[in-house]
Amino acid sequence: MIQPSALQQVKTNKWGFTLGIGLTLSLALAAKYAAGFPFLSIMGQLVLAILFGMLWRMVMGVPQRIANGISFSAKKLLRYGIILLGMRLNMRDIVHAGPKVALISILNITITICAVYGIAKLFKVEKRLGLLTACGTAICGAAAVVAISPQMKAKDEETAIAAAAVAILGTIFTLGYTLLYPMLHLSPSGYGIFAGATLHEIAHVIAAAEPVGKEAVDLAVIVKLTRVAMLVPVALLIGFWTHRKEGCKHAETGVPDKKGWKSIPIPWFIFGFLAMSAVNTLQIIPAAAANQIVFAAYLLIAMAMAGLGLNVDTGTFRRMGLNALAAGFIGSVLLAFMGYILVNMLGLGRS
Repeated sequence: MIQPSALQQVKTNKWGFTLGIGLTLSLALAAKYAAGFPFLSIMGQLVLAILFGMLWRMVMGVPQRIANGISFSAKKLLRYGIILLGMRLNMRDIVHAGPKVALISILNITITICAVYGIAKLFKVEKRLGLLTACGTAICGAAAVVAISPQMKAKDEETAIAAAAVAILGTIFTLGYTLLYPMLHLSPSGYGIFAGATLHEIAHVIAAAEPVGKEAVDLAVIVKLTRVAMLVPVALLIGFWTHRKEGCKHAETGVPDKKGWKSIPIPWFIFGFLAMSAVNTLQIIPAAAANQIVFAAYLLIAMAMAGLGLNVDTGTFRRMGLNALAAGFIGSVLLAFMGYILVNMLGLGRS
């Protein structure tokens, strides 16, 4: 028989767990609402959610009794959100975009990851944080950071800092693109390809391309989703690379690695993402239902972003995040320059 004191403790833990999830949901909904305003729409729901989480912790604090609920949102709900986000991806659109668009995406991602990671090492950024920042800059912003972090066994604060740094950079560059567009001498389609190939979040891509017109927005989203599709192979490669590095450490210490290939962290939720994209590509469910699933996906990921933000204080960000932010900024400049050159070299910059 459960003692009254033990029963009370169980009820308290459940209530704290529920409050933790409720707090992340409230912050995610607040971020969704705030993202409807003109300037804040550039930042997007995910960016605002992590910033709101950091602000809440700074002003209100985070009681220990709700920590489990926050952790559940940051880890479990995140994976469900990424799976559902696959409903945004239509493989036919990527195929129709052509090999040139795929080539730009592959080159941009490969070179940017190497460049940002190298710069981060030069700036003495912790290795996991540097690689997370590199992946977020190169692929698809905060979503890439949180999808790849389990592969590297990154700490929550490293994941949150990398996501926040990439989100801030994406907002800065989105504003810059809208100001630079008249000087780039690109057609609407060329600019859409350029924006989709170089900006960080889908929200950033849409915000930067919208003033140019529907053609720019459509192409920008297709090119951006081509980069999102690269998240799967990159996550697998990073998992393999991390496993190999750990194996080398075991060899150096003389301790055999008994786990073998089974120890490679397989991101099963990424395969769920692919399965959902296949459902969308085959149009198994109606478009209206697919849109609702995408809405739910962003809400779950925003709850995860809020949870990550609640685990980071401003002092930690200043100590660990500024150099990562600087590395990401230099990498973003390189990404933009390289994307512009490739768009013109491949003859995609003109109508």
